[in-house]
Amino acid sequence: MSDASLRDRTAAPPLTEDTAFEHIAALAFRPTVPAKVGAEVEWLVQNMTDRRRRIDPESVKALLGVRDALPRRTRLSFEPGGAIELSTPPVADLRECFDALEADRARVGAALGDEGLELLGLGLDPVRLPRRVLRTPRYQAMEELFDQDGRAGRWMMANTASVQVCVDIGLDEEGPRGLAGRWTLAHRLAPVLIAAFANSPLRRGAPSLWRSTRQHVWTAIDATRARPVAQEDPDPRAAWARYALDARVMAIRGPGRWTVPRGLTFRDWIRSTGDRRPTADDLDYHLTTLFPPVRPRGAYLELRMIDAQPGADWIVPVAATAALFDDPAANAAAREALEPLWRNASAADLYLRASTAALHDTSIAAAARTCFEAATEAQTDPEIKAAVKRFTQDYVTRGRTRADELVQRAT
Repeated sequence: MSDASLRDRTAAPPLTEDTAFEHIAALAFRPTVPAKVGAEVEWLVQNMTDRRRRIDPESVKALLGVRDALPRRTRLSFEPGGAIELSTPPVADLRECFDALEADRARVGAALGDEGLELLGLGLDPVRLPRRVLRTPRYQAMEELFDQDGRAGRWMMANTASVQVCVDIGLDEEGPRGLAGRWTLAHRLAPVLIAAFANSPLRRGAPSLWRSTRQHVWTAIDATRARPVAQEDPDPRAAWARYALDARVMAIRGPGRWTVPRGLTFRDWIRSTGDRRPTADDLDYHLTTLFPPVRPRGAYLELRMIDAQPGADWIVPVAATAALFDDPAANAAAREALEPLWRNASAADLYLRASTAALHDTSIAAAARTCFEAATEAQTDPEIKAAVKRFTQDYVTRGRTRADELVQRAT
């Protein structure tokens, strides 16, 4: 963004709390008929002969361009530590989502492999210390903000990778197709997805205390922007608007430099009497800096709590989650299975149990078995159904995770 553009935007009328609240609520929840699914899939990039070396994203893009291996059907982006992300647009056909992203993953992976690089499907870098390789103002500000609370933010930015599943937000009505019902299901399903896909038990070359160390890292960063949104309010729009207003401001952007405040929430900024008051553009940018496990994005919900998976198995969390939201029988089974799990437990407790014990937690494991069996039955594509069934039988039914295998091999 140019300095002139920033000057124009900061000259806009300042916000009030009421207008900010209404803006957030309207922007984040735009009702739509549940029909589509999308995926944003990340992989760590590792040198096969020097596992501690960081790979510069510009070098990767240049290599893919030379080899005519740039993605053709998905969007390529890079995380601050150099991880690759491929993302699909929302599509009505899960097979279309799989074919598009998997074709590009194979193209990118093959080209990198010829140069001694590999795409690593793990939730956390198992060897390297965190180091940011992208030097944009956004990531510089983010690092400064997170450093106010410790080092977890650097680990999150540079050393984590995930599978993010995007499902339609739903209709403005009651019931399983309604946005309130889908918002609740996403939050209740989160511990099961954390546990079942736990795939990050190694840190600095050794087992940690966590099966999903990635989730532990995310829990340890700024809680005002990374904790789950409170579920006490039956209106998700109001709950999200309060969450966003009470989250700390990552940066106050200005011509020439960005200022990273200390402890300033967006609500505080609106109430301030300084020369630089927030505008609607500042609020829109603030919303892009919030990272709860379930994030509303207008027409869809983004589920952000799943560890990266190896190879083509990224489709398993996407297919299973989509079925639990959009197949009527699977949806009903999931809601019934999740109800007792949440009856006497808080989100903080379940997230902790999911990321440490994972499927060794009997209550989470029981809910996971029902959810994955229902999700398997709901699949209509033979290849995708086989992948979900194989994962369910190899891990969920046995009460084990990929993290357990990695720990066993490391000890």
